[in-house]
Amino acid sequence: MRKNTALKILNPVLAILAVNQIVTVLFREKLSHESFEFFHQGGGMIFLGLVILHFVFNFNWVTANYFRKS
Repeated sequence: MRKNTALKILNPVLAILAVNQIVTVLFREKLSHESFEFFHQGGGMIFLGLVILHFVFNFNWVTANYFRKS
């Protein structure tokens, strides 16, 4: 799979997981402890892994913009 195609899939999934994190925190009192752990903690681990993958896919952009030689 090409990098751009992968990012077109990865970016919306990251957005959904970010919203999941926010929603689960806002409604943590309404969720059972097991549901909160599944959605917030489980989603957070997946989110972290995908953020790292997103960084890897965009590493050339990061190095070009933040580590360029003057």
